[in-house]
Amino acid sequence: MNDREKILEVKNLKKYYPAKHGNYLKAVDGVTFDIYRGETLGIVGESGCGKTTCGKTCIGILPKTDGTVYFRGKDIHRMTRKQRFAFTKEVQMIFQDPYASLDPHQKVYNIIAEGIRIHRLAGNKTEEQKMVLELLEMAGLLAGHASRNVHEFSGGQRQRIGIARALSVNPGFLFCDEPISALDVSIQAQIINLLMDLKKEKDLTMFFIAHDLSIVRHISDRIGVMYLGKMVELTDSDTLYDHPLHPYTEALLTAIPIADPDISAGRKQMILEGEVPSPVNPPQGCRFAGRCKKCMGICHDTEPVMQEIEPNHWAACHLYGRKEK
Repeated sequence: MNDREKILEVKNLKKYYPAKHGNYLKAVDGVTFDIYRGETLGIVGESGCGKTTCGKTCIGILPKTDGTVYFRGKDIHRMTRKQRFAFTKEVQMIFQDPYASLDPHQKVYNIIAEGIRIHRLAGNKTEEQKMVLELLEMAGLLAGHASRNVHEFSGGQRQRIGIARALSVNPGFLFCDEPISALDVSIQAQIINLLMDLKKEKDLTMFFIAHDLSIVRHISDRIGVMYLGKMVELTDSDTLYDHPLHPYTEALLTAIPIADPDISAGRKQMILEGEVPSPVNPPQGCRFAGRCKKCMGICHDTEPVMQEIEPNHWAACHLYGRKEK
């Protein structure tokens, strides 16, 4: 992995929001990871853990509080206007809610053509029309859909329109912010398979946010697990699923439904007790300590550091001691 090109480099990223009495809500608090060309990195965690905020800060939609984010060697939070314009062509986002992210009264054609026009990718109107129709077909829609308004479509069809819009400027990097969570279960697999096909066809690099580990395993090469603003585990998807190191990851995995009743009956689910601590006043030590059945004394006093426990398998947990560099 280390000899591959780094597309996104995130180091000690922090995103705080002002709270009452001079305090701060620490939505993202010191997160570090890389995304390599051609891979899909998935980020999972409970609602409110900071994964979407992390993603939006990584692509410059939100300003950072501290840390650095480099895209192809350029600091995205210090880009000039010209660099930002080029960045918006290279990096596109697929939003969580296809009902809120598309203007319901706009025609599908205009929504998809907007990016083509802004970046002057078509030489004339005929070329633009050809590009729009190709994008519709690529997203699994019909040419006749171009002349219809967005409000005439279902949620799954709207998400396909959003995907076509994102691909209209031929980006190399897609940030997918829980793109299937607002869709019916019957449609979710179709959208996931579409994204996987497009990734392969267009050699895309993807940053995929979700709360469902089974979905993330299906689409991701590597997975990072977040808890209360911190990254607690990071490794390839099969290793994370088969050999989790962090107790929080273990608990998440036992909550995944299994279709085989024999396997399901023999599996013991880890029930997390206690409340998630406040991100305004997080615990001094490990943020998961109050809900962890493997908690030790050091967990309450000292914050664990993210370290490589096994080759390419990182975790922040005192169960494994402090590894010498």
